Amino acid sequence: MLSRAVPWLTSASQRGTVPEARSGTSIRALTEADTEELWSLVRTDPVANVFLAAHLESARTAGPTPSGARILGCFDGGGTLAGACWAGVNVVPVGLDAVQGARMGDFLAAANRHISSIFGPAEGVLGIWSTLQHSSARPFDVRPDQPLMELRGAPAVAPDPSLRFSTLEDLDALVPACVAMFEEEVGYSPLSGGGQHYRQRVKSLIERGHSVLCRNADGEVVFKAELGNVSTEAVQIQGVWMNPAYRGQGRAAAYMAAVVELSRRYAPVASLYVNDYNHRAMAAYRRVGFEQVGTFATILF
Repeated sequence: MLSRAVPWLTSASQRGTVPEARSGTSIRALTEADTEELWSLVRTDPVANVFLAAHLESARTAGPTPSGARILGCFDGGGTLAGACWAGVNVVPVGLDAVQGARMGDFLAAANRHISSIFGPAEGVLGIWSTLQHSSARPFDVRPDQPLMELRGAPAVAPDPSLRFSTLEDLDALVPACVAMFEEEVGYSPLSGGGQHYRQRVKSLIERGHSVLCRNADGEVVFKAELGNVSTEAVQIQGVWMNPAYRGQGRAAAYMAAVVELSRRYAPVASLYVNDYNHRAMAAYRRVGFEQVGTFATILF
């Protein structure tokens, strides 16, 4: 494993086990019997909850899987599932308000688990952090305001026809581009724990048809993106990167329009979330037709 787990590790292994709910709480690990109720919760917002939707479509259960996945449920006084949380090396809330998030943060603190990121709908993330921060390692970055954007229907600009799905022949050129994007976005190298692991991750994205790119005549990657989380209802675009040599030329909107068009192979809605200070990116996304539909937050350790 990498020395630092990161947001693309959607099935990162647990360290330790999920503890039993403490007396007086309504939080417990979900089981197979909770699957339909979890699906009902996820479907209340399939764009914001695409991470869990993709997991449920693949695993077909809310219970533990061989990958080590655990999902915690927050139940109201009547025993109804009111919110949930993917609780692995990465923590991803679903449907948690600020109060439920704070209770989930207490529960995670008692579990004494290693966490490398918390990301998802801002109210749940910041609620978790409001209590978890008192026993957690200090994060190196807190991003409380990340507009969640979506595009339904055709892009507002013509897509660049040179964008295509990546193939394994692109792997050697694509890995350095992915590393460059990661270092710009997160602030450290994904190769710090061993390059082979990250290379395999990029290869896996290609093999699943979740990587798109454009290369110039010399073989350099001009633009690339990933379809990071994919369900039958929504695709969450991640890892958007433009080669610095091509920035400022007005190409981003056409490439993003092409990403949207290619994503239609999987789902009718394209979505993404972006740092609120990245004004240039948000302007490009709005030009393509993306509109803000919510707010995410991310905490990185």
